Amino acid sequence: MATLLEQRYRVDAPLARGGMSAVYRGMDTRLERPVAIKVMDHRFAEDRSFVDRFEREARAAASLHHPNVIAVHDQGFDGDHVFLVMELVDGGTLRDLLTERGRLTVPLALSVLEPVLSALAAAHQNGLVHRDVKPENVLIGKNGVVKVGDFGLVKAMASGNNTSNSVILGTVAYLSPEQVTTGATTARGDVYSAGVLLYEMLTGTPPYVGDTPLSVAYRHVNDDVPPPSLSAPGIPKALDELVLRATRRDPMARPADAGAFLHEVERVRHAIGAPLVPIPASAHGMKTMPSVPADATVQTVPVQAPPAVASVSGPRGTRAMLRTDLDREPPSTGPQPVASPSSPRKRFPVPKWGIAAAVLAVVAIVATFLLTSGPDPVAIPNVAGKDKATAVAEIEQAQLVPTVLESRSDKVDRNKVIRTDPPTGTLLPGSAVNVYVSAGPPIVPEVEPGATVQAVEEALKKQDLKARLAADEDRYDNNVPQGAVLTVSPSPGTQLKLGDSVTLILSKGPAPLKPLPDVRGKTEAEARQLVEEAGYTATVRAQFDERVDGGRVISTSPEAGAVAEDKKVTLLVSNAVTVPDLRNKRLNEARDQLDKLGLKLEVAFGNDRGNRRIFAQGPNAGARVQKGSTVRVGVDFFG
Repeated sequence: MATLLEQRYRVDAPLARGGMSAVYRGMDTRLERPVAIKVMDHRFAEDRSFVDRFEREARAAASLHHPNVIAVHDQGFDGDHVFLVMELVDGGTLRDLLTERGRLTVPLALSVLEPVLSALAAAHQNGLVHRDVKPENVLIGKNGVVKVGDFGLVKAMASGNNTSNSVILGTVAYLSPEQVTTGATTARGDVYSAGVLLYEMLTGTPPYVGDTPLSVAYRHVNDDVPPPSLSAPGIPKALDELVLRATRRDPMARPADAGAFLHEVERVRHAIGAPLVPIPASAHGMKTMPSVPADATVQTVPVQAPPAVASVSGPRGTRAMLRTDLDREPPSTGPQPVASPSSPRKRFPVPKWGIAAAVLAVVAIVATFLLTSGPDPVAIPNVAGKDKATAVAEIEQAQLVPTVLESRSDKVDRNKVIRTDPPTGTLLPGSAVNVYVSAGPPIVPEVEPGATVQAVEEALKKQDLKARLAADEDRYDNNVPQGAVLTVSPSPGTQLKLGDSVTLILSKGPAPLKPLPDVRGKTEAEARQLVEEAGYTATVRAQFDERVDGGRVISTSPEAGAVAEDKKVTLLVSNAVTVPDLRNKRLNEARDQLDKLGLKLEVAFGNDRGNRRIFAQGPNAGARVQKGSTVRVGVDFFG
């Protein structure tokens, strides 16, 4: 292999090798930055259809700019090698972490899944489908950053002459049913694979394993993925249901894309109280430094060709299988003992003394029953519809032992007996009778704002009611965390019927901030109300402005139309004092009026002795001055 590709990319130490590609640490000599270089097997360079598709998919992948997507810098074809130049991520893969730990804790599994779904959501929004979501394609850097790689590579391989429409291409442990049966690859298929990925993180193993890739693919098509709690007890029910929704065999029953799945994951994480936790880099991965997935493209069943391609054991490598193989009998997942219909059934002789012993035992039992006298059976009283106390008394009088059990009923009044078990007949004295007493119709329970979905579901279950989620009814709230229950509908205390549904209205967290309104010229009270309605907290700072009346807003900080992320706004309020009209007023009256406004009076000309009348003033009436300013007046000499 040349040490320099396209006179630019220096190929250094190998990082990983698979059946269809090898990955090397490299250097972009033009930009002087380290890169990862994926070089496809030389036979692909001879396949023009693959090269064309590879270039198109590489351009599409390069258009993805997302912190959780491995950046594609360049692609090339030098006649001998088809290669991809990517961001170099020192660290390991999710496969390394699973190998090291077996299975991940719930918080860690969700903390890994959310950035994976965020990357897939960005791809789906751009019309791209990954097609090969698996632990080998999820990288974890030294700093715990999760990145997804190999977008579109399976699609490029599918276009090559090495495969045909009859071939199933993908990683068998994570294939969606429709990818197996028809080859359809959609965003919902990525959701299925991500659901399987979550299952494996929670349990330590994929849901289906088998002796052959075909047996695993068959299970995806014909079986429902089981709840992960069956393999790993203690997993919350909400997480079980999340995995099952993502892996429905019917694509339309799954979340529509990775963005919708991510929204459900975030809601469940908040509901079960699972925090986001730091993601550790695998110690094994740090040693081997597989900066890109170790085996993204391995073909195990060559089509119309001898087996010349390397294979990878287990479900981890991308595989090509004949779709027609699925029409055969389901592959065996292990030996099954089956009796041969042609072989004679083996019989074991019973000795005569054994028969005699059995007859004597039966005779002894019958004799004991006939010779032993016991109490006569008693009838079970019919107490249905009677109140609890009366029913208990009647059953005790019949020499039976009542056990009172409460049960909801929307037909039988509270404290009345619904039924007994046994309902009728006779029992020996001292026998137990279950008495089911009505607890009345279901009542919507009180719900504390901030309660988890799981807690409210349990409270409703005790009332024989069902919980229902309706995203369009969720509301913003500044006090209740996102994903927690805000309230329920119908409201607590409402009487319902058995099995009725109650809608859980969840908090969407604090409302998004609105642009700051323009409150210039408003009074302080008016401005404060408008600012607080927009979601901000207002503080006031006084400032003199001769253009604005006192008590009215000069400006805001930040300015109107901006968004303050800290939700804090300063109102600059004018403290100017408007000079009143003092003409024709007496000196004493004018002094009192100015004192109340914080202004001073000075007689500039005229006789200031006595309570004389003012005929002139400065500043003039209506002028705005600072508090403490002096108003000069002229008074009559004789008036």
